[in-house]
Amino acid sequence: MDLLQGRLLPLLTLLASFLFLLYIQDSSKPSQSGCSLLPHSHYWIASKRIVTPLGIISGAGGITTLIDMPLNSFPSTISTETLKLKIEAAEKSIYVDVGFWGGLVPENAFNATALEALLNAGVLGLKSFMCPSGIDDFPMTDATHIKAGLSVLAKYKRPLLVHSEIQQDVESHLQVEDGGDDPQSYSTYLKTRPPSWEEAAIRELLTVTKDTMIGGPVEGAHLHVVHLSDAISSLDLIKEAKMRGDSITVETCPHYLAFAAEEIPDGDTRFKCAPPIRDAANKEKLWKALMEGHIDMLSSDHSPTVPELKLLNDGNFLRAWGGISSIQFVLPVTWSYGRKFGVTLEQLALWWSERPAKLARQYLKGAIAIGNHADIVVWEPEVEFDLDDDHPMYVKNPSISAYLGKRLSGQVLATFVRGNLVYKEGNHAPAACGTPILAT
Repeated sequence: MDLLQGRLLPLLTLLASFLFLLYIQDSSKPSQSGCSLLPHSHYWIASKRIVTPLGIISGAGGITTLIDMPLNSFPSTISTETLKLKIEAAEKSIYVDVGFWGGLVPENAFNATALEALLNAGVLGLKSFMCPSGIDDFPMTDATHIKAGLSVLAKYKRPLLVHSEIQQDVESHLQVEDGGDDPQSYSTYLKTRPPSWEEAAIRELLTVTKDTMIGGPVEGAHLHVVHLSDAISSLDLIKEAKMRGDSITVETCPHYLAFAAEEIPDGDTRFKCAPPIRDAANKEKLWKALMEGHIDMLSSDHSPTVPELKLLNDGNFLRAWGGISSIQFVLPVTWSYGRKFGVTLEQLALWWSERPAKLARQYLKGAIAIGNHADIVVWEPEVEFDLDDDHPMYVKNPSISAYLGKRLSGQVLATFVRGNLVYKEGNHAPAACGTPILAT
């Protein structure tokens, strides 16, 4: 079957056109093209700020499965009670399959009973921050919390995802925020989160991940570094950890591969995220690491908000909401910006489907294989389009995206979830048909 898949994937360009005709004739039948599974996305179900129709948006972007982050919805998913609230909110309103990460916070990190209850309730793994998350009920963790969490996760063989930044030189950071530099300049924001923050966090993480090696005290646990931005020192540390046998993987995001700090206009807070988008040289190094296999996969880090919180009129990078609305565009963005590096359809499937499915332990997803879920996206890789408010792929919602105004290649024609047509040429399924995914 692996050989069959390897032969099928290079034919996706031809298959897309043929299968498009098939589903027009009988849209009830699942087709066979590339499948896409998203491992890491901020899924806002009941946020105090906004309720986003993310399943609809995902289908438009060719995304068939989401794994929901435990924060940015209120309350955060740090207990069985809050997980239950989220599942109940999702059950009748999701258009794609949705799983859930639980939160690792100081409140539950040393309470093995509480963590086991959360894992037994069905979360696919845990997520923590090593710096302030900006969410009151999701405080940051340190290496002692992470070590305790890994010891529980080892029993379940589920991953811990970590936002890897540690504040360094806090005094200088505060001086910048207190008005030492122009808050409308992107370079000012960039100074507040230098690469040393990522390096410090990963260096501390690796004092713990050595225990995940075969024969180690927490063998079976796995650590995943989310949305890596620093392509130099931080990535070198992860390479060393992999070489010594630590169970560790790392991802980056399309916005780090598409944009460069030098290109971000003053006041355009659509580009604010954390870790920040760095310079063009760093972007090139990220692509090189991805192509060489040192970065394992991609994720959206989709984080939408309302324009008011982005402070578009004010343009203050230091106070604007951090996060990029991206989930509709990740496939064409990766394909468009990756073509100059020789990205293939096989690599696209590996980064967005096979490896994310493995991380989330979703073994019926991530590959075209007999018995797997018919999670399929039909798309035309060669079609170019201008992304604007009138494009049918762009589902209007109260969020704004840094990708608007870009010319992209690779247009999603249709998306199937478990064989159900959820998106077709700007039209969406009339009723939600997604399924909550719970670990067993």
